[in-house]
Amino acid sequence: MGMASLTDDERRLFPLKTVSSVISLFQSVLKRTSEPDLALLSIIVGCIENTLTCNHQLLGGAKSTLLASAAVDETSEKLSVIPPIRKEDDFPEIDWPTVEALYVKFRAIIKSSVDLTQYGCPEFATRELVKKVSDVIWNTLTRSYYKDRAHLQSLYSYLTGNKLDCFGVALAVVAGCQVLGFDDVHLALSEDHAWVMFGPESKETAEVTWHGKGNEDKRGQPVDPGILARSWLYVAGNPVVCSRFTEIASLVSSINPSITATTDSLEVASLQQSLLWVLYDAGHLDRYPMALGNLADLEELSPTPGRCHCSQLFSQAIEVARRCYGNSHVYPYTYQGGYFYRNRMYKEALESWANAADAIRSYNYSREDEEIYKEFLEIANELIPFVMKVEGSGHSARSILKDSECFAHLLRFYDGICQWEEGSCTPVLHIGWAKPLVNTISKFDSQVRRHVVISCSEVAEGDLPATKSPEGKADFHREDLDANANQVVLPWLTKEQKQEERLVNSEVSGKAAEQKTLLGSTALAALTDLCGRTVLSPAFFLGSDIKAGSDSQAIQTLTISGTTDSPVKTMTKPQLYLRSHKMAGLKDLLLSEKLNTHAISLQLTAQSQVQLGGRKLRGEEAKDAKQDGRDVSLSRPKRTRKE
Repeated sequence: MGMASLTDDERRLFPLKTVSSVISLFQSVLKRTSEPDLALLSIIVGCIENTLTCNHQLLGGAKSTLLASAAVDETSEKLSVIPPIRKEDDFPEIDWPTVEALYVKFRAIIKSSVDLTQYGCPEFATRELVKKVSDVIWNTLTRSYYKDRAHLQSLYSYLTGNKLDCFGVALAVVAGCQVLGFDDVHLALSEDHAWVMFGPESKETAEVTWHGKGNEDKRGQPVDPGILARSWLYVAGNPVVCSRFTEIASLVSSINPSITATTDSLEVASLQQSLLWVLYDAGHLDRYPMALGNLADLEELSPTPGRCHCSQLFSQAIEVARRCYGNSHVYPYTYQGGYFYRNRMYKEALESWANAADAIRSYNYSREDEEIYKEFLEIANELIPFVMKVEGSGHSARSILKDSECFAHLLRFYDGICQWEEGSCTPVLHIGWAKPLVNTISKFDSQVRRHVVISCSEVAEGDLPATKSPEGKADFHREDLDANANQVVLPWLTKEQKQEERLVNSEVSGKAAEQKTLLGSTALAALTDLCGRTVLSPAFFLGSDIKAGSDSQAIQTLTISGTTDSPVKTMTKPQLYLRSHKMAGLKDLLLSEKLNTHAISLQLTAQSQVQLGGRKLRGEEAKDAKQDGRDVSLSRPKRTRKE
């Protein structure tokens, strides 16, 4: 696109000094038939973000009182001083010559470093060419460690400080390929990683950036090994494959308004929110769950008049993740769960977190999944215990501690975590997980816990040891509660009887289920109430006839008609299907009247991985292994963790 990246009308919008002027620029660029220039827009957005958030000493003050508290980064070499901000402006002026100079610099770096004649001037990008562009970006970065720093995702950061984060490197590679004229190279975004798709049909994949530490040598390689390893980092081969416009959405979604850990720039947040709505209206967020979640978070903080409620955006992100990506994305659920948590909708939050665990259960945990591990650890060890503390402090009849569905959501959450661990080389659960779980479960009364109907997979159930009745005791030891909440003793069922009972329960539906409920405690309570009102009525003692009225209506409510318009509320037991071996093994412990917390902790923290990494045996160990006929390359099994 060269220097004609902006039209004359678009250049007249400079100098940019208000959010509305930047919005006008983006709207104009998005309406054009030609592809937008990634490098140019990344420079503009990065310039505004860094000006308002990074190591600056503000002169003259800003409209946002939050900006006055901006702190100086201790690791920075020097302070940048920016001009005063006028009252009618949102940020200091961003003039065209400054943006143009940085844009020319980026094009010069790419053009001077990549000789296309060495690659035969191909029509489409090749793996070697993509690797070369990645090397150019990588080799021009500063070597200092800055992994956890913010505001390093734009080309402005690269061109002014030679620093980029993981996403920034991937974006720079795609922008570099665009400068060279290869429009087939596009971003592929997982929830915590980025790589590129290229080729005639954009089917080939290549690593172009790092993740974590020590993965530099992966650049240029396909991502197939990560997908085959069932790592969450590669979302089971279901990333957001970007068009050029979706890439614009990704650079907008990556904007970080934070000044400090507790302070945000209102102007940057307002700019990001407005730009996301522009992209939303143009349909460029229709297949981008992460961007929808970011927009929903911004809308929760500062709702835009005339726009849909943030809860609808959270739901839309989940719907997109399910429809377009096979429910392989986890963050849409944690976004929604966080929203419910902040608004004290704790039952809904538990359900969202359980749905997040359902999404993660299809993966194998690895060290590269650190971010999502920390997300689940926070939910399990901080958020859920806080919910239990709040709900347990009172005696409200509507408390989630008296709701069996909430208990089912809690078990489903941990069932997903346990299945995530199964088959992984690295364990997930340790004693730090077990203690909060035991404390949380103990908050639920045994009657609430036993109201959940739990079933297990055949494999998990078959692995469990058969439970036998204690010697010297009668076979009547299975406890239950009747409709009056009185304790009764039921005989222990044989395996055949259990199977028959499950078949009968599964067939009970419709009218039969309703009649079963109506004959229970609800109907009994209504009958007791009716008799009490009749006996205590003055008309009863005076010998007068009881008038047909409310009492007759009450009698009618006790009629078990089996129709759908019955006035007695039907109470159904929540059904839960446990898929992990650990939670299946906890089934009886979880439903018992008295919790054995020590046994639950031991079961939960037991090693469950089946793919143990091996070390080669040497010396005497190798000789012993050969004598025993064992493979020298295999190590002894990993010791069970001692708690």
